[in-house]
Amino acid sequence: MRPFLLLASRPEDEAADDEYAAFLRATGLDERRLRRIRLEAAPLPELDLDDYAGVLLGGGPFNSSDPAEDKSAVQHRIEAELSHLLDEVVARDLPFLGACYGIGTLGVHQGGVVDRTHGEPVSCVPVTLTDAGRADPLLAGVPDVFDALVGHKEACRVLPRSAVLLATSADCPVQMFRVGRNVYATQFHPELDVAGVVTRVRVYQHAGYFPPAEMEELIARVSQAVVTEPSRLLATFVARYG
Repeated sequence: MRPFLLLASRPEDEAADDEYAAFLRATGLDERRLRRIRLEAAPLPELDLDDYAGVLLGGGPFNSSDPAEDKSAVQHRIEAELSHLLDEVVARDLPFLGACYGIGTLGVHQGGVVDRTHGEPVSCVPVTLTDAGRADPLLAGVPDVFDALVGHKEACRVLPRSAVLLATSADCPVQMFRVGRNVYATQFHPELDVAGVVTRVRVYQHAGYFPPAEMEELIARVSQAVVTEPSRLLATFVARYG
């Protein structure tokens, strides 16, 4: 069986390894079947996407809506590499699921508007499926309303014309969309559990998501969350395309 590919961009080893472990747990894959490339570490090598059953894109510290002059050379390179990759993914309608940073990346690629209008603090929020979401095979078995973990500075404010809205929430209208039949993106983190979000809170306490002095209070609050449904998306993605 062909492996899946995880594209990651977190420069902090603790956060990067914790994210990889989270994707392994949620997908049920082992390291042989979920191959990771850390985009921040080196240029993306030439890929034959026919070698992979599907592509996953994790979150990271970059924001698509950052002013161009504020982006590092690494961020500019990663954005260019992902845009080139998405050209092929979308043209061929290859299985793809981007989480958090993925929705900004795919949203911009498809002509949507991504900005800081609908950022959400690190928290657990109720996400509601649209009619299209309830009919989508990737969301089979997911309740109409479910809790998910979020934490993002930017979001998709205007849905791309090519996209179908699958899920929404009160403070972030675009929580999930699909392009074509097989290309997906979520604003919430389908891979995250409570332990994982606590790790990221500690790693990114100085990254501007919250005042560092409030970290322990935030951890206590998010530790009360019970999140069971979002990981179904990743398990279903693997079952459907693997």
